[in-house]
Amino acid sequence: MTAQPAPRCLVTGATGYIGGRLVPQLLDAGYAVRCLARTPVKLRDHPWVDQVEVAPGDVLDADAVGAAMRDVEVAYYLVHALGTGAGFERTDRAAARTFAEQARAAGVRRIVYLGGLTPQGVPVDRLSPHLRSRAEVGRILLDSGVPTTVLRAAVIIGSGSASFEMLRYLTERLPAMVTPSWVRTRLQPIAVRDVLRYLVGSAAMPPEVNRSFDIGGTGVVTYRDMMQRYAAVAGLPKRVIVPVPVLTPRLSSHWVGLVTPVPASVARPLAESLRHEVVCHEHDIAAYVPDPPGGPLDVDTALRLALQRVRDAQVTTRWTSASVPGAPSDPLPTDPDWAGGSLYTDEREAAVDASPADLWKVIEGIGGEHGWYSFPLAWAVRGWLDRLVGGVGLRRGRRDAERLRIGDSLDFWRVEEIDRGRLLRLRAEMRLPGPAWLEMRADTDDSGRTRYRQRAVFHPRGLLGHAYWWSISPFHSTVFGGMARNIAQAANRAGGTGGTSAGGTSSHDGGKGRAS
Repeated sequence: MTAQPAPRCLVTGATGYIGGRLVPQLLDAGYAVRCLARTPVKLRDHPWVDQVEVAPGDVLDADAVGAAMRDVEVAYYLVHALGTGAGFERTDRAAARTFAEQARAAGVRRIVYLGGLTPQGVPVDRLSPHLRSRAEVGRILLDSGVPTTVLRAAVIIGSGSASFEMLRYLTERLPAMVTPSWVRTRLQPIAVRDVLRYLVGSAAMPPEVNRSFDIGGTGVVTYRDMMQRYAAVAGLPKRVIVPVPVLTPRLSSHWVGLVTPVPASVARPLAESLRHEVVCHEHDIAAYVPDPPGGPLDVDTALRLALQRVRDAQVTTRWTSASVPGAPSDPLPTDPDWAGGSLYTDEREAAVDASPADLWKVIEGIGGEHGWYSFPLAWAVRGWLDRLVGGVGLRRGRRDAERLRIGDSLDFWRVEEIDRGRLLRLRAEMRLPGPAWLEMRADTDDSGRTRYRQRAVFHPRGLLGHAYWWSISPFHSTVFGGMARNIAQAANRAGGTGGTSAGGTSSHDGGKGRAS
């Protein structure tokens, strides 16, 4: 007897927080998986990539979505345009319609969408733009003619989620705080593992089911309760929390942005979503995806599990997994045959007495708790300035203390390329008048000696871009030169040589800054 092929699922948003965790869960459940990715290379270092198909394309591209839908039984819609600017609702609407139309045309058996839990009795025009758009996307998919499951969740608690990171840093850094009034709003959080269980289970729903489901954990709390519960789980003293009515969602998002790694652009929709009570009013999902013994996880257990994952450095995906809207996405211009205008470079190198493997370990461990090996105050100030103008700042840290993969956020950089053991290329996601990159290489010279090579590249945008480069050029010797020397010395210490290495060459323009 010929074995039946496994049902195929299409996952959009596989480079994001939920999608990156859903893919291995679907594989474990016996499904074949195809991922639609705007930048497929970002999936290259995921441990499951060899087990899935990867289809290049954007959810706004009807042809790409249609091609990705071929032979698909269940299509997961896990993308949204939040943070892309004032027109994000229009973008979400267009993408959802494209997805719905192509799913219907391809004969997809079911669409599964993870949306937001909306408060009952609140008019649509009073909802936050974030929740309003999530609700509209759900309606578009439910009206698609394809049986659709819309899962509506409030706060998702999991290691690396934006909601958890916001809660964690607020509670850990502020033993006493004046807070927005929304900390008294009742909500029903849910553990990320329960969200994934419902997502996987939704794939097998019968064809007559076409509806939304409220999903939540066990227990209804306030945000204030969650902070106190986190403090207890983390072994911290009880927090002093004083809610005041004057902090609007906009002001409170800036407050969150100052205290936590979550920038105001991400914190604001989270805060706005908490203006109204968001609790489940039904648990009908259990008829199709049965509860595990004991039911969904309670808040304390969810917090404890998430914190343990963080402490064990086992965070598989983070809220930063998705690229920052508006950040440059073009790859590094090739050199020397790039002809796209001015290109400024700063190049450094240093001899290293340790092995290339020892040097690579230092390179791959850069950022986060290890810092940037030069002038910490200058890096900190640059991070604060970036936050003040709405950027991501320096405090996103890193997903894993030792290993990086393409697409990882790394403070205010994004990992663009890794040739493990040889090259790490980072693309800047800070607010700059032009795209910028930082390359670090572990090489050997003609005599076989290890050499560290470093290159900073900046493509100025307009007069402001040129002015920016030349205004910071005087600091390059301290920042970039010190970085090269200190990385080389750290590699020497790691290799047990204890030697010292001096920087080799430096070039701010060096004939490589070309103007067209």
